[in-house]
Amino acid sequence: MTDAAKPLAGKTMIMSGGSRGIGLEIARRAAADGANITLIAKTDTPHPKLPGTIHTAAAELEHAGGQVLKFVGDVRDDEAVAEAVQLTTQRFGGIDMVVNNASAIDLSPTEVLPMKKYDLMQDINCRGSFLLSKLCIPALKDSAEAGRDPHILTLSPPLNLDPKWAGGSLGYTIAKYGMSLTTLGLAEELRKYGIGVNSLWPRTTIATAAVKNLLGGEQMIATSRTPDIYADAAYLVLTSPAKDTTGNFFIDDEVLAAHGITDLDKYRVVPGDGPLTTDLFL
Repeated sequence: MTDAAKPLAGKTMIMSGGSRGIGLEIARRAAADGANITLIAKTDTPHPKLPGTIHTAAAELEHAGGQVLKFVGDVRDDEAVAEAVQLTTQRFGGIDMVVNNASAIDLSPTEVLPMKKYDLMQDINCRGSFLLSKLCIPALKDSAEAGRDPHILTLSPPLNLDPKWAGGSLGYTIAKYGMSLTTLGLAEELRKYGIGVNSLWPRTTIATAAVKNLLGGEQMIATSRTPDIYADAAYLVLTSPAKDTTGNFFIDDEVLAAHGITDLDKYRVVPGDGPLTTDLFL
């Protein structure tokens, strides 16, 4: 049984990506409870522009209190993901949480977006989330039968059909909305089993390497919140009753507010009351 003060103690999370940024923070929050965590990540050796590898991430999670299975693999590879799921159930006895974190981004307009980049975003974001979720369903059903409140959490936005988003970066919008459609469909499909399926998206940009390198540099980082706010919101979703918490497109600050957390100053990269940059799709 889990410790009431540490509801994820002894539970098992499998996450795509997670060697840095938001995914690592979400995993660290679970590890602090004593969760078991499988990371499916590609970064085996240091990247010239990005911090962290699967090995540094695993060391951080173990230091935080978690047990970690490192799986160096690509979420685009069906056999690799199937092996990661199998090894997770063998080592930890099951799977209670799936976190679809891995994502590729390119905001180029259609005319200049290379199809190779389009395919990469579709394969990692949309197909990868579908694949990992699909392969974990048998284990999640077992978790539900055992009363362990299983969840699938996908880091994707609300399905906002305001044409400005598709009209600005169609390839990326299709890929991210594909993830959100996975949430919409699986929530309905798995509702009868008591498996919670939700998406979570940040109100503001989050200070990550992707934001710094691909979106807005140091200036956007300064008007962003830290990954902690995403991780704290994810933790609240993942520790909620699965059968009552499904089919939602949560926004991080709304999740916190629903739990009485309204002072968000500590999550600002730069303290103060200056304007923050609102994230895409909101």
